[in-house]
Amino acid sequence: MSFADATQFWNERFDKDEFIFGKEPNEYLVETAARYLKKNDRVLCIADGEGRNGVWLAKQGMQVVGFDASDIALVKAKQFAKDNQVEVEYLFSDTDSFDWQANAYDAVAAIFIQFADPAMRERIFQNVYQTLKPGGIFILQGYTPKQLDYKTGGPSAIEHLYTEESIRGLVKNFEVLELVSYEKVLNEGARHSGMSALLGLVARK
Repeated sequence: MSFADATQFWNERFDKDEFIFGKEPNEYLVETAARYLKKNDRVLCIADGEGRNGVWLAKQGMQVVGFDASDIALVKAKQFAKDNQVEVEYLFSDTDSFDWQANAYDAVAAIFIQFADPAMRERIFQNVYQTLKPGGIFILQGYTPKQLDYKTGGPSAIEHLYTEESIRGLVKNFEVLELVSYEKVLNEGARHSGMSALLGLVARK
């Protein structure tokens, strides 16, 4: 999918008054940030959509940069940051055109970036490794193939879903601090609602 196609696809989804994934941050991000991140960390949020995760991180005193391929989502994200009296640097970009500067971030958050097919996912993981400072933390949350039974959110194509084995293969250069598969009820707006089959990763460069 080209950048323009991605923009059109996501703009159609985000072009509504409500926040399609809710306004609360992702639970796994909240739990792992409490353990692994600290105030003043420079954090990159991949495909941060309407800003629920980036704004929450900024409210914890972190310096947040976020990007998304939907300019409509970013308008909402910028307003959401303003409403919460925090600053987040939001950029209009997709994962392939983003400027992945080397050793630039203390942490990278990738929450439900399952628009990525296996080839794009591999590029993203390589870029994340490059852009993290030594010792930097990568936090990832996504759905596992069992999610196809629940149908409570996420992609319908199995190759876009995560297994522990596939993720382990992508983080060979990292130190894996946590890699878990579990099931729990999500309540993240209309798009992620109900019992869900999830994977969580925390890895250190």
